[in-house]
Parts: sequence; structure tokens; C-alpha cells
Amino acid sequence: MKRAVAACCAVALCVMNGIAAAQDKSTAAAYPTKPIRVIVPFAPGGGLDITTRLIGQKLTEKWGQNIVVDTRPGAATIVGTEIASKAVPDGYTVLMITTTFAINPSLYKKLPYDPLKDFAPVTQLNYQPNILIVSASAPAATVKELVALARSKPGALTFATPGAGSAPHLSAEMFKRMAGIDMIHVPYKGIPPAVTDVVGGRVTMLFTTTISAAPHIKTGKVKALAITSGKRLPAMPEVATIGETLPGYQAEAFQGMVAPSGVPRAIVEKLAREVSAIVQSREISDRFAASGAVAVGSSPAVFTTFLKSEMAKWGKVIRDAGIKLEQ
Repeated sequence: MKRAVAACCAVALCVMNGIAAAQDKSTAAAYPTKPIRVIVPFAPGGGLDITTRLIGQKLTEKWGQNIVVDTRPGAATIVGTEIASKAVPDGYTVLMITTTFAINPSLYKKLPYDPLKDFAPVTQLNYQPNILIVSASAPAATVKELVALARSKPGALTFATPGAGSAPHLSAEMFKRMAGIDMIHVPYKGIPPAVTDVVGGRVTMLFTTTISAAPHIKTGKVKALAITSGKRLPAMPEVATIGETLPGYQAEAFQGMVAPSGVPRAIVEKLAREVSAIVQSREISDRFAASGAVAVGSSPAVFTTFLKSEMAKWGKVIRDAGIKLEQ
């Protein structure tokens, strides 16, 4: 009798799962039937906002539904991310993220959401390496020379960042530890003033975006020592990677899309397919390249693995450097 009951339960479970899967597919086939809200946890006009509007325009053309960009800046993206985590998981609210999404869990003692449990990764849009620049007067033209200089003068060299816990700060901390050197952290309120002081020779070095550094590199006001990606950029083939001197070093910013946990799997996969096709198109990938980024367009499974690895990597850097911030 027990075996019979168990068999009946198993059959019933299979039937229910089959019905649920069929319903998900049916829902996804019709999706979207109304506007989609895309939360951007940054102020309007920034890089992620621009990316979101580019993709949103293409999705509107494809689906005939408006993509409503909802900018919710504040608390290092925590404000917008919390709002997204509490949204109805029906596929009509999604969140755009950057490297900060992977950094915050280790940087803050407590977050009002769980980045892994409360969200379903959709796709990685792109990645963008930072570039290591030094003042034109710095007596180093390569990473090897910079490391040698720092070792010969422990604590004498300085590195600028747009603030404690920022991606450039963590990139520099990882560089310090992998190179076995000691440098002084000089935090600024943003990249522009940090760049200004590197140009003026008041600070030795800075990890920053290629966009903010390019004008000063061209005029010779700063020297580009290396980029932080795993391989050289096609747009800057003459600039080496840090990994060529410090094997294993890789620190790239990224942009991606996640949905609240509980969104039907079929909708998550449909979003991933459509958005991936857009970012991999010649038009959008060229737009990314112009800003120093490389298009990706990964599957939900691949993006999930990527996010976990980024969280683990930056978590280690934060712990090793002893960085903790209060929300």
C-alpha cells in the first residue's frame, strides 16, 4: 500500500511539474503584454543609464512595449537594489547592475537583500577594464618598473581612488597584494578630481576608465602603464595587461541584468536571449567598444557562475585589506 501511495504521489508531482512548466512557457510566449520597468540604481546620465536606454529602445522596437527606466540612486546602489528585490516577480520589473552588486555583500555588514537568494541572474551585458595611469613625471613606464619603484620606497608611492570600497580602490588593493608592495591610499570624491591630481603629479597613480584617461594619455599628461583585463584591448593593443607582469591579475567592471527571484524561468530565459542578441549586435557592440567596453551577452547559468566568482574574488580582497563600511 505504501509503495502504491508513493507511486501515485510521484506521478501526481510529475503531472503538476509538467503543468507548471507548460504554464511558464505559455506565459513567456505572450510576454511582455505591458510595459517593463527597469530599475537603474544610479543617477540619470551615467554609463549604466545610457546602456539601459540603448537596450530599452531595441526591446521596445522588438516587443512593442515601453521600457520604463526608473533611476533610483543612493547608498552605493543599495536603495535601488532593495526596491527591485521586493518587486512582484512577474518579469515586469528587472534590475541593472554593475560590479558594485558583487562588491557590496562583503563591503557592508548587513544588506536589506541577499544578492544570490533574492535575484535571478539574467545576462552579463559587457565588461570594461580599468587602466592604470601614472603622472607623466613618474619614473616608471611599465608595471615592472612601477613595482620595482614601490619596493625600493615602501610607503612613498600614493594611489588615488574615487572613494573607499570603490572598484578602483579594490583593483589597487589587489594590485598591492599581488605585487607585494606598500602604497598610501588617497580617496577622492569622484574620478575627475583624482585624475586632476595624477595629471598634476600630486598623486602617483590611479585605476580609472579608459574614457576618463584617454584625453590625458593622448596629450602626454599621464602615462598608461597597463589595463586590468585578462587580455589586451583591440582598441589599445599597445597597452599591456597587468597580468603580463603579475600572472592571474584581472579586475574588470561589468554591467548586467537580474530579475527578482521567483520570475518564471521561461521569462528569465526569454529576456536573456533577447537582451543578449541586442548587446551582441554590431550596432550595440560597437557602441560599447567606443567606451572601452566589450559586449558579452551570457546565459543565465553562465552569468550566475560569473557573479559567484566575482563575489568570492572581491570578498577576499576586502577581507585582506580590512575594508568595512557602514551603510
